Amino acid sequence: MEKEQISSGNIIDFKVLRRLLAFVKPYRFRFGLVIFLTVVLGILSPLRPVLIQYTLDHDVAVGDYDAMVFMIMVLIGLLLVQSIAQYVHTYVSGWLGQQVIRDIRSQLYKHIVRLRLRFFDRTPIGRLVTRTISDVETLSDVFSEGLAAMAGDLLQIIFILAFMFYEDWRLSLVSLSTIPLLLLSTYIFKEKIKVAFNDVRNAVSNLNSFVQEHITGMNVVQIFGSEKSEFEKFKAINNEHRQANLRSVLYYSVYYPVAEIIAAAGTGLLVWYGAKGVINTEITGITIGKLIAFIMYIHMFFRPIRMIADRYNTLQMGIVSTSRIMNLLDNKEHVQATGTYRPELIRGEVKFEHVWFAYNDNDYVLRDINLEIREGETVALVGATGAGKSSVINLLNRFYEIQKGRITIDGVDLNEYDLGFLRRHIGVVLQDVFLFSDSIFNNIALGNPDVTEEMVWHAADLVGARRFIERLPGKLSYNVMERGSTLSVGQRQLISFIRAMVYDPRILVLDEATSSVDHETEEMIREAIDKMMSGRTAIVIAHRLSTIQRADKIIVLDKGEIKEEGTHEELLLREGFYAQLHRMQYKEFV
Repeated sequence: MEKEQISSGNIIDFKVLRRLLAFVKPYRFRFGLVIFLTVVLGILSPLRPVLIQYTLDHDVAVGDYDAMVFMIMVLIGLLLVQSIAQYVHTYVSGWLGQQVIRDIRSQLYKHIVRLRLRFFDRTPIGRLVTRTISDVETLSDVFSEGLAAMAGDLLQIIFILAFMFYEDWRLSLVSLSTIPLLLLSTYIFKEKIKVAFNDVRNAVSNLNSFVQEHITGMNVVQIFGSEKSEFEKFKAINNEHRQANLRSVLYYSVYYPVAEIIAAAGTGLLVWYGAKGVINTEITGITIGKLIAFIMYIHMFFRPIRMIADRYNTLQMGIVSTSRIMNLLDNKEHVQATGTYRPELIRGEVKFEHVWFAYNDNDYVLRDINLEIREGETVALVGATGAGKSSVINLLNRFYEIQKGRITIDGVDLNEYDLGFLRRHIGVVLQDVFLFSDSIFNNIALGNPDVTEEMVWHAADLVGARRFIERLPGKLSYNVMERGSTLSVGQRQLISFIRAMVYDPRILVLDEATSSVDHETEEMIREAIDKMMSGRTAIVIAHRLSTIQRADKIIVLDKGEIKEEGTHEELLLREGFYAQLHRMQYKEFV
């Protein structure tokens, strides 16, 4: 499995930040409220030392008890206002973050489900899960702990400096003499923790990809007895995740004690210099109230300085997650559903005209395919694995786009059809049946409100599946669990038949539809298949030639090219590829 490595870069990408803020536009009032409260809190915090200084120097010093009580009440009122403002600020910023990540996650998922299958062929599902869940969740911290908190810290620092230098520039310089050391240690910490956080995000993405892939393929792991070797791989990836987190813990454990020591040194210098000034107050003008106020200032000043590196990295990781999400949203590998053609009736005439198709660049899997299927005709595609049979089906449903040529239905190019309308009129039964952890009914209707239980039962009668469904607890409400694990392979296949027929499609595609069922089940549904194909254009892919002998036309594919074409009897008489394949399968059943 390819590991993901994405660097966060050296500075904040303000272009990405602007794109993130674009999601705030629907909530601009609350965003404005957060900014307003950030400014208010930045002003209110430094007011406390000013009021305490005034109380000590003008009320307590002269023994004015009533004035002191009044100032205490003012301080209590200030704290109450500050607490309410802090509460509203925290709640609104958190609310804003949750609203934004909900909108981003919805837009991201809507975008993902429209991407071409080519994208999913090369992108680990676990990585997409990381984008949709973990990366989007990180963005909530940008609003609650990143932008607003960082702006509030900076405003508080500015106001504190203004108050300090207004009161006494000498005490201010002494108090701030250790700031260069703190800034240096903060910068070093910021750079180290940025790398560590980025390593953590990469490790989470790789871990998600590995776990998702191996749990999905657990039957392969256990069949081949690979539990031990796969566990060793997991331990290695998990260890990388642990090491990345431990590095971030190490940097925090070093930085905060260092910052506390530097802050304590600044406070010590302030007390030493200020105490001498209080002793000679008539000369220096330094009072006990001013000294206490400056001690409060210095503690209030150092706290946001210590936090700002952490805030910066929260913001930085939010920007990294945003960049990853935006890169996914900018991916244009989705089907261009620009067509609007929705005819009242699709007859089912299909034509491939000089079609060339490659999954990767010019490595063509279909070469100059010319194929005409008339209305109501049953055409079978046969050939060795990799001959291009399934690719024909993928192109008909526009799961992939062709490089050259043209595909039409009823003489109209596929690109001109409304994509949803087109796919509703092409019923597909795949070899690998995927069922969601949900009821049988919901697995058939797939959220379409137009599908009723009567329609489902009618389709079940058509394919001969009513009997087994009625024996299940809850019948159509029976939960099949993840990937239909509570049903047999044959039962899952029958449900896929119902799912295809419930929309009454004009074109029916059976891609190895009976290869996963036993001969008894195959016999049971063969008659149903005949009913399904009656009056419809049908394209059948099957390894078992017995299921396609009655086809109107058989197309033999080899290495992406049409080698033979004709009925079962005609192809046997030619003694070519089809005849050889028929003899090989006949020997298996002799």
